[in-house]
Amino acid sequence: MNIKKEITIYDLAKKLNYSPSTISRALNDNKSISKKTVKLVKDTAEEMGYRPNVLAAGLRNNKSKTIGISISRINRHFIASLISGIEETARKAGYNVIISQSNDKYKNEINNTKALYDSRITGLICSLSMETSDYEHFKQFTDKGIPIVFVDRVPNKFNSYKVVIDNYSAGYAATKHLIEQGCKRIAHFAGEQHLNVYEERKKGYLDALKEFNLPIEENLIHHFKTLSFEEGKKMTAKLMAMTNPPDGIFSANDTAAVSAIIYAKSKGIKIPEELAIIGFNDDPISSIVDPALSTVSHPAAKMGEISAKRILEHSKNNYDQSVSEVTILNTEIIIRDSSNRKKLLP
Repeated sequence: MNIKKEITIYDLAKKLNYSPSTISRALNDNKSISKKTVKLVKDTAEEMGYRPNVLAAGLRNNKSKTIGISISRINRHFIASLISGIEETARKAGYNVIISQSNDKYKNEINNTKALYDSRITGLICSLSMETSDYEHFKQFTDKGIPIVFVDRVPNKFNSYKVVIDNYSAGYAATKHLIEQGCKRIAHFAGEQHLNVYEERKKGYLDALKEFNLPIEENLIHHFKTLSFEEGKKMTAKLMAMTNPPDGIFSANDTAAVSAIIYAKSKGIKIPEELAIIGFNDDPISSIVDPALSTVSHPAAKMGEISAKRILEHSKNNYDQSVSEVTILNTEIIIRDSSNRKKLLP
């Protein structure tokens, strides 16, 4: 198998009898080069199969026109929509993206961010892993003036730009909805409490119970490692085996909520009459499961768009790492059959 030699600007220069610097300026649309010459150089480059060495350019300029993305799990609908918002915005501005996933492992996140740093990225957009509670590995970026935007799962004590939703209000509204449907004993599937999203959703849940004078029962509050389908199924089984089981569940994500529906149905528990359930994120599965899952909207694509715009803005200006600016987006409750008891009333 014959492997073709990589074409360089020196090959183009030899072909056209121009200096390498002229070729470089023409490829970059430098105004000092005539439009005729620019066209000739670009046409020849395409004909010869020339590919620009973006990494080498990044090494020279310390800017690669590439945005690094560090996320938890790429197979989650929220994350996929987030990446889509980032990528579309970056592409319009002539930027590329490099995506890495931690699989919710702290050590993976450290290795990923080091690889992104070594790639000379223009800026980093990060949604923290489930295990991350120390942020030392992000200092390599701020020490070099490379902007970081944390999105959704963000650090509480690290100065940076952050794009989040109002998780507290969303948690409160989801719990209030179950109370308005007549639920008296509402369980909560919570995530790791060192992460802002799960801590704030739980606070909203607790405050809704207090406002409506419902007891806070610790045996109805369960903290999950990953809020997985299996975790949700096991916890639902445990809760429904209680002498006095809950009549409502507010899950901090849709995955665990869907598993609760499936388990309850398998045991003949009527939803929502005996157990009303609401999730969080509005994943596609929430509208497919039967009964359809009530949930909280999560404007992932918009969060990605705003995050990318923030990076682009600060790639053109000096990045002030002492600034901690937060953009907060609103959510809404999406009521479906898994919680809508009032729909069943005559």
